[in-house]
Order: sequence, then C-alpha cells, then structure tokens
Amino acid sequence: MSKVKANDTVEVHYTGKLKNGQVFDSSEGKQPLKVTLGQGNFIPGFEKGLLNMEVNEKKTVTIPKEEAYGEVRKELFQSIKNEELPDSIKPEVGMGLVARNPDGSERQLRVAEVKDDHIIIDANHPLAGQDLIFDLQVVNINS
Repeated sequence: MSKVKANDTVEVHYTGKLKNGQVFDSSEGKQPLKVTLGQGNFIPGFEKGLLNMEVNEKKTVTIPKEEAYGEVRKELFQSIKNEELPDSIKPEVGMGLVARNPDGSERQLRVAEVKDDHIIIDANHPLAGQDLIFDLQVVNINS
C-alpha cells in the first residue's frame, strides 16, 4: 500500500482542535480537503503530519505553535484613533475587521482592546501562539 510522500496530492478529512478540546475547523460533513504537499499552502506541521500515512489511516497529531501560526507578534498590534473608523462601526473586543492593503488584497484584523479615544487592533492569525491538535484521515493519495 502506498504512503503519503513529499509533493503528493492527498485528500484528507480533518478536525482541528485547541488543547482545551475546542474545535476550530473540520471537514466533517463536507468534501475532504485536497492538499498538495510542499507548496506552502498549509501550515508545516499539518503537512508533516500527513507524511507516511496510508489511505484510510487515521491519526492524531499535535502541532507546536512554531509549526502552525507561530508566536503572537507584538508588532502586529496597532492603535487606531476612533475618528479613523467608519461611523457605522461600534468596536467591541473580539470583533473582526477587514483592512484593504494598497495592492487591493485584504487583511483580517481583530479588535484586541477598546479605549475611550482609540482601539487596538491585532493582525496576528487568530490561532497564533497556540499548539494545535488535528485528527487526520487520508482518503486518497495521488502520487
């Protein structure tokens, strides 16, 4: 039976959890996720966890934050004055915001703090600073 190796395209069912058991993403009830290893489209620990798995094999991998979304980076926090916000926005801690970059691409942000005259936004990935746990099941391997 063949095993997943570097540069293979695999279809995988997965459930991603935090250490406290909270599920943050899952393919349950959906089509399996198609992953081409070695292209940098997935966190390194996820790809590494798939290596050497066989079709229908199931396993659970714990991915340290360094192989996931990294540490929380303080330089990705920024202060924005209230007058710079659209009038329609009433910021609350945890609220998601979207910023448009000069090239037209979008960046996901989160309100980290609300002060009287400004807010602090966080541009870190929401899962930065966390070790992640993935339940994996390889459904298909295309070498």
